[in-house]
Amino acid sequence: MSIEFKISNQYLRANHKKGFVSFISGVSIVGLILGVMTLITVLSVMNGFHKELRDRILDAISHSYITEYSGTVENWQALQIKINQHPNVISTSPYIEKYGLLNTTSNSQGISVRGIKTELEKKTSVLLDKMKSGSATLDKSSILIGAGLASQLGVMVGDKVTLITPQVSSNILGMQPKFKRFTISGIFEAGIAEYDNNLTFIQLRQTQLLYAMKGKVSGIRLKVDDLFNAKKITAEVVNDIGHGQYYGVDWTQQKANFLQALNLEKQMISIILSLMIAVAAFNVVSMMVMVVTDKKADIAILRTIGMTPKRIVKIFFYQGITIGVIGIIIGTILGIALALNIEVVIAGIESILGFQFFPADVFYISRFPSEVHLVDIIKITFGAFILVVLASIYPAKRAGKLQISEVLNHE
Repeated sequence: MSIEFKISNQYLRANHKKGFVSFISGVSIVGLILGVMTLITVLSVMNGFHKELRDRILDAISHSYITEYSGTVENWQALQIKINQHPNVISTSPYIEKYGLLNTTSNSQGISVRGIKTELEKKTSVLLDKMKSGSATLDKSSILIGAGLASQLGVMVGDKVTLITPQVSSNILGMQPKFKRFTISGIFEAGIAEYDNNLTFIQLRQTQLLYAMKGKVSGIRLKVDDLFNAKKITAEVVNDIGHGQYYGVDWTQQKANFLQALNLEKQMISIILSLMIAVAAFNVVSMMVMVVTDKKADIAILRTIGMTPKRIVKIFFYQGITIGVIGIIIGTILGIALALNIEVVIAGIESILGFQFFPADVFYISRFPSEVHLVDIIKITFGAFILVVLASIYPAKRAGKLQISEVLNHE
């Protein structure tokens, strides 16, 4: 251990005996602790919310889908067999995506109609496992609807609804839209308003009849073994089956705007909360300037016994770095601990205050999910350390430029 480092540690311990200087040192450390801890906790909670939202979206849209440029697939059975041969594809399911109008005796609502094969859809998505009431069983006269849509229409399991399609048929009364009477067999809850309020499921065969798509489907939905490699896998599948005829869209493309908004929100919050660390770094500057002023006599004595200005700079630079490292380490430990136990902490606060931050009857996500990412922790600690280094340079250089003759004249 160098003599400069020993002296800096001695000054650091001695500062605790100084009133105001000790207070400023404590404020600097506490500021760094709070800044690092808050940033780690908030980013971890945001990671948890992003994962929760992403999983709920994927429950409804699948990892990717493949269709023809014409918008429909005719020989879909043969196409499905080819897609299933790819080693990274876990399961596939055909689907038809159309729009319609759902009527009851007193209400009507525009909806998205998805025709599915139930047994295949369950292998591709877990949405049909999230039934709020009833069952996910479909026959030719049954329909599954979202919880929000059921509330808007005022219906429940067992009630009758009429699905009216844009397709028209000719009869003795003239041209009329095709429609069919269905019985609600189940109500699902995806946790995303877009789907709970608009999405319905009926049998694939019934969808083909209602929308004049005999033997055709809109495309094939895929579930792959690597969620974050879905784009590459989908591109490989398209190349295998015929790039000129088919194209694929993965989940990141389907919800590109939504994901970009989430990432932008995280970046903006990171920047705003980083200002807390920047303020703490400025506190280090003011604290170190006061320490240098307080230690003018010591600096003069060290200079007279032969210590160079460069070594004086090192003493106070090491002191600033030591204070910063202590604050960053403690803040990181507390931040990780709080992020990992945030739900327990929030539950305790809610029980003390007597109210919920996210009531289950108002918000789809009624808890504080948290997911600690090592990359975030590294970025935060490294960024905080750089700020502390920059904050320590000016006071240290000021100590090195101190004129010992002026100091000794005033002593």
